[in-house]
Amino acid sequence: MNAGLLYPALPFIAWVVSGTLKYAVNRIRYGDEARNLVGNGGFPSTHTSVVSSVAMLIGFNQGFGTPMFGLAVALSYIVMIDAVGIRRAVGESAKRINALARVTAGGEAAAAREQRPLRERQGHTRVEVLGGLAVGTLLGWLGSLVLG
Repeated sequence: MNAGLLYPALPFIAWVVSGTLKYAVNRIRYGDEARNLVGNGGFPSTHTSVVSSVAMLIGFNQGFGTPMFGLAVALSYIVMIDAVGIRRAVGESAKRINALARVTAGGEAAAAREQRPLRERQGHTRVEVLGGLAVGTLLGWLGSLVLG
């Protein structure tokens, strides 16, 4: 495969693979509820898989000491830090807001009670991010084999 095609295609492949794995894990853990859990959060981290797949492809194909690999690693760090920090905090805030909404809904108007709750699964645990990194690393390595 042409390197010019693989570099932009690999993040999409990582997204599909990671999303499929996430659904399978949720299906095993939660059964039919897995459909409601599609999206942010969960194992493995799709965001991490997407950025780390390209970072690792650069490392395996062009070298781990190159400026491009350094830049890709920096981007990967930002995504991973946000996943366990900011996005996780957003999910925790959503849990608290939803709890407050349930408590106060008794005295509120019907329209307020009909609002959908905020999505609570936003961020990731470190294990979920490491799972995404493992998926991205594997796909980057496989991509480097394709490029030869």
